[in-house]
Amino acid sequence: MKITDPVLRKELTDILEAGGIEDAALEAQWIAEDIPDAEKAREIARRRAQHEPLQYLLGTWEFYGLTLRVGKGVLIPRADTETLVDAVLSRLPQTPKPEIADLCTGSGCIALALKSQRRDAEIIGIEKSHDAMQYAVINEMHLSLGVQFFHGDVTDPAVYGLFRGLDAVVSNPPYLTAEDMRHLQPEVTYEPETALAGGEDGLCFYRIITEKWKGALKTGGLLAYEAGIGQADAVAEILRANGFTGIEQIADLNGIARVILGFKDEQSIR
Repeated sequence: MKITDPVLRKELTDILEAGGIEDAALEAQWIAEDIPDAEKAREIARRRAQHEPLQYLLGTWEFYGLTLRVGKGVLIPRADTETLVDAVLSRLPQTPKPEIADLCTGSGCIALALKSQRRDAEIIGIEKSHDAMQYAVINEMHLSLGVQFFHGDVTDPAVYGLFRGLDAVVSNPPYLTAEDMRHLQPEVTYEPETALAGGEDGLCFYRIITEKWKGALKTGGLLAYEAGIGQADAVAEILRANGFTGIEQIADLNGIARVILGFKDEQSIR
């Protein structure tokens, strides 16, 4: 841990507490460690007290041991998503040079984390948003892992029609329901709506991706999703209805069914 000025930390903590920030002392420590200039640190604390996301204010965030650039226009990587990375890695150990597509890649966090652990893999991240794509490209340039990023809409036949014979398709798609979108926490309102909203029931992208991208997988290929709280059974049923087998639900560190995955069966080739 870096040594920081305890007086400044206390001042930052007081600013954050006044704004109702729950983990004020911890966030004050992070700000003090990342921002050596005291006045700039105070300004960031004041903005954080207005519930701007700390990740945007600091400009970087840790995910799977990687330091990623983040900012307005891109979804903030969450620790829950590391469960998805672990699940995919653990199911491809015997696959040489796996070919993987990460759909709705955002900051590129999933694709880059996978590549950091499987340097032999060929991984492409696909993202529709220009703003988010900029962060994915910057993160690849910074980390130099060899992930390719492609600007495109994963629901467009011109995009999914390009891919065949993939070993895995992985995605953390937008999955908030219309009701969720009406009751967002203040911090979440700063994040791009297109990375959050999953239609009326939150399942729009699971239906489209499962149906359209199963043709991109080889027989036996893996399709793995992150899902929201309470959505695991519905996503599993979408996989089942599209002919996937070996369907599993995997809990995150909080015991919430967070990852749903299945394997392409011969019956789901079309």
